[in-house]
Amino acid sequence: MLRVYTSKLLPSPKNFARLVPRPLTHVHQSTPIRKMATLNVVSTTNAPAAVGPYSQAIRLGDLLFCSGSIPLNPATGEVVSGGIEEQTEQALKNMKAVLEEGGSELGKVVKTTVFLKSMNDFAVVNGIYARVFGAHKPARSCVEVSRLPKDVLFEIECIARCVGGSQSTL
Repeated sequence: MLRVYTSKLLPSPKNFARLVPRPLTHVHQSTPIRKMATLNVVSTTNAPAAVGPYSQAIRLGDLLFCSGSIPLNPATGEVVSGGIEEQTEQALKNMKAVLEEGGSELGKVVKTTVFLKSMNDFAVVNGIYARVFGAHKPARSCVEVSRLPKDVLFEIECIARCVGGSQSTL
């Protein structure tokens, strides 16, 4: 025996039958994807070359996925001298160069991930980050890690929208 209790929160008994699963009699056919999105590799000499088997960035439609930028001098490939301030500044400059090469800009960044060697540098990094991004405040995660490539103190990666929408080639 099935008892049906009703209230204003539950459907009335006469409408209860509509909630019982029924066999699919009308299946909507989805339109097949006719064109696959193209992944475009972004590369610029205005930022250091990747230190591993990966791209500086990948553009997919109007999204740009930037790999981690570390504080290397683009001309020499060496870590910039100085502490967390200088390293943060250089890594952000490198990221900006990759963004611009990929058809984006700092104001179109949607999400960043910051990697710090020491969370003690959090306040200093926040000050530089706020100055560089200005009024734009993308979503962000900040993670302390035990070690970064080339023993740097700071690394940043991001996802950004592209200024001009989709491009077929870069």
